[in-house]
Amino acid sequence: MPNTHDIVQRGLWFEEFDLEARYLHRPGRTVTEADNVLFTTLTMNTQALHLDAAYAAGEEFGQRLVNSMFTLSTLVGASVAQLTQGTLVANLRFGAVAFPAPVFIGDTLYAETTVAAKRLSASRPGQGIVTLEHLARNQDDVVVATASRTTLVWCEGARP
Repeated sequence: MPNTHDIVQRGLWFEEFDLEARYLHRPGRTVTEADNVLFTTLTMNTQALHLDAAYAAGEEFGQRLVNSMFTLSTLVGASVAQLTQGTLVANLRFGAVAFPAPVFIGDTLYAETTVAAKRLSASRPGQGIVTLEHLARNQDDVVVATASRTTLVWCEGARP
């Protein structure tokens, strides 16, 4: 049973999202071969560029590419503890998603988020709509992924 001295890690209530902040999600996440193979096979993606080192060696980048859906999932997942853990009602949509540079096994991903817009929900009292712009950079500060995500979050004190 929680008491008044318990502090539970959580994301932000609607009111706490700051339109001027850049949220840096740390630590970074180094991508392993196991990550890439497991995610790729779990999602039934048989793309040889992800799984076949000999094949990928003969292609444009000369090595296996990390599955872009793993990159997207890691980018969004890195933001959860800081922004939406326990305060999210639902993801409403993903907008523009881009992968401007490849991710390779051994790269480390660093995620950050800015708030593009926020407004109270007209149809769901006690909840607000927040549009997040996520960005991932690798260890060399190269942008490797961007994504827009619109979320429905609780207002402070409104969650049952």
